[in-house]
This record gives sequence, structure tokens and C-alpha cells, in this order.
Amino acid sequence: MKDLFQKIYDDKGPLGKWASQAEGYFIFPKLEGPISNRMKFQGKEVITWSVNDYLGLANRPEVRKADAEAAAAYGSAYPMGARMMSGHTDLHEQLQNELAEFVNKEAAYLLNFGYQGMVSTIDALVGKDDVIVYDVDAHACIIDGVRLHMGQRFTYKHNDVESIEKNLKRAERIAEKTGGGILLISEGVFGMRGEQGKLKEIVELKKKYNFRLFVDDAHGFGTLGKTGAGAGEEQGVQDDIDVYFATFAKSMASTGAFIAADAEIIQYLKYNLRSQMFAKSLQMQLVVGALKRLDMLRTMPELKEKLWENVNALQGGLKERGFDIGTTQSCVTPVYLKGSIPEAMALVKDLRENHGVFCSIVVYPVIPKGLILLRLIPTASHTLQDVNETLDAFSSIRERLENGTYKRLSDAAMASE
Repeated sequence: MKDLFQKIYDDKGPLGKWASQAEGYFIFPKLEGPISNRMKFQGKEVITWSVNDYLGLANRPEVRKADAEAAAAYGSAYPMGARMMSGHTDLHEQLQNELAEFVNKEAAYLLNFGYQGMVSTIDALVGKDDVIVYDVDAHACIIDGVRLHMGQRFTYKHNDVESIEKNLKRAERIAEKTGGGILLISEGVFGMRGEQGKLKEIVELKKKYNFRLFVDDAHGFGTLGKTGAGAGEEQGVQDDIDVYFATFAKSMASTGAFIAADAEIIQYLKYNLRSQMFAKSLQMQLVVGALKRLDMLRTMPELKEKLWENVNALQGGLKERGFDIGTTQSCVTPVYLKGSIPEAMALVKDLRENHGVFCSIVVYPVIPKGLILLRLIPTASHTLQDVNETLDAFSSIRERLENGTYKRLSDAAMASE
């Protein structure tokens, strides 16, 4: 018999094996100062493209005032206990009702965290006789929720309608035998590529197949659609989404999440979501803060307008300079380059140290070997000066990547170890 920890000693994992070179700089970096377009990294000011504060709410005075007043009034503990037992309040209900109205659903229910809530919602919606069909590029919270499923599950090729239909046919054959149903899960916006899910096309398939649609719209909520109600509103199919999910961690610049659906579905879920039944209620300061943020989403369309001014300037400028930003249809701005992991590390260090630009780096195994993905998140707090400085920086690093500078630097660094 092996020691349980032997596998940990032998294999640190695809990311963990780089810990000695990457931790504290590329992985687990420490951004400091007020959340804004420019923050501090290792003592230097950098243009920050790695914070999902889409509407720039995190450091607005009126938001900080609401948060501070709520903390002073309620502390960080109230209410104590799970919602079912002792943690339910009028303000929790008010926030749920306002969220439901905002996303055009009958009812909504608060979740303590997006990741935890997504896992638990999937678990509550399906039983062993049901079949799940979901996008192969789904977020980890969806994948982990699906892992709990005792029945059959199938992935379809990313945003591929033909593959979706093929897997719906497979699911129907199984569900007819088991007597179960089918849950199809898509994201409203895929957080790495920035592509919107094919919600309109998926809804059209409801005419041929009997399934329910669950949409994770973490990146679409507040950024897409005429009112900011998300990808479903943007594509004109919000009414056809059976269960809608969004998090407060992006446009709302806070902690928490919610699901919205027909009232009877929400009533069922709130009595069967284990992550909420057996966990402390969302703290009152977060509930009050979320009410303030939601009011700003509704009444200040200029926030979304400024966001999209910056998105269009950044994405348009990158395309004009010949960068590959894939097929993003959202604020998420991926820049694809070719290179190894050591080259990527040298490139990002140059970008941060010499150009004052901080963005997230994504490499294998999240994306295929030989690719580097630099992921930028424009926000309403960015300026056109930020955009122009970043465009110039990206032109410089691309030249150094293509002429082999980063390969030579990475080879020299590895040789000296």
C-alpha cells in the first residue's frame, strides 16, 4: 500500500510544477492599493487589466459609503445561521425580488458564492435518471457540479450547434429508457475566450427536443443587453432560459450570487440547495451593498456605456495592429500569441516591469501547448490613455517574442539554475 501523500510528492500537477519559478509573481501575485484602473504591483504602478470590476463600482465613493454604513449597522456576523433556520431577513427577500425583476424572471434566490452555488444548483436540478449535456469549455464550477451527477452526462464541442444536437439525440435515447429529463448547460459568456454561448440557437432546438436550459451568465450580467440583464437579453432569448445564474463578483464588485427562474422552480431549489441549507446566510453588509450596486446598474446606464467605449477602443486597437483576439463577443479580451511557457514568463515579466501593464497569463494545460493567452478585462474605470499605452506595450512585446528575445532570456535563466 502506498502512502496517500506519495502522489503529491511525485507529481505537483501541471501548474504546481512551476511553483518555484512562478509563485508570487505569475501565480498568486499581489496587487495592492484601491481597486482601480491603476494599482501597485511589487511597489510599481501598473495598468491593471486583471480585475473583473466591469462597471468600475468597487471603489466608487457611494458604494464604499453603503458598504461602510452597512458594516457599522450590522457588523460582519449578522444574520447568524442558515437561511432556513435563523438567517432570513426582509432585505434578503428585497434583493431577491429586485434581482428577479432585473433579469425578467418570476423569482430569484441568493447564493453565498458563485462557485458553491453553481455546484449545488446542478446537484439539486438533476437526479440519477436525468441526463446532462454541457459545453466542453464550461467553467470549472459547472464541471464540478456535473461530477456530482449520478446519471449520464455528455459534453458537446464548444459552441457547436451540430454537436449540441447530436448529444441531445443521445440524451433523449437514454432519458426515454430511464424516464428522466435533460438539462443543457451553457455559459452566457465564456470567461477565457469572451465568446457568447449560442443561446439563441440552443433555444431554437427546444422546438425539436425536450430539455431545460441552465445558463451561467457571470460575465454577461451587467455588461450585455439593453438594460444589462445579460447574454439572454442581448440575444433576445431571456424568457427561454429556464434557470439563470449570475455572480456578484464581476459587474457587482462584491461577493455572492443568485439564481432566477419561474417561482415554482425557485421554491423547489431553496428547499433543496444543500450549499445554502447547510451554510450561514449571506451577511447583511453584502446584501445591503448588493442592493446599492443593483440600483446603480439600473439607474446609471453611463457606466455600461463607458465600459463599452473602453472595450471597443482596446479590441479595435488590437485588431488594427494585427493581434489575434479570437472571436470575442464580450468585454473579455483574449490576445493569442505563440510561444512556450518559459517564453510566456519572460514576456509577462517584461510587460509588467518595463511597460507597467498587468494582465493575466494563461498557458497549458488551460489552453493547448505552444499558445500563450494574455487575458485583458476592460472596465469602466479605464481611460483611453490606459488603452493607448497598453497597445504600444503589446506591439513591443510581440516584436521581442517574434525575434527570439524571450527565448534567449528564458534559456539563459534556466541554464543558470
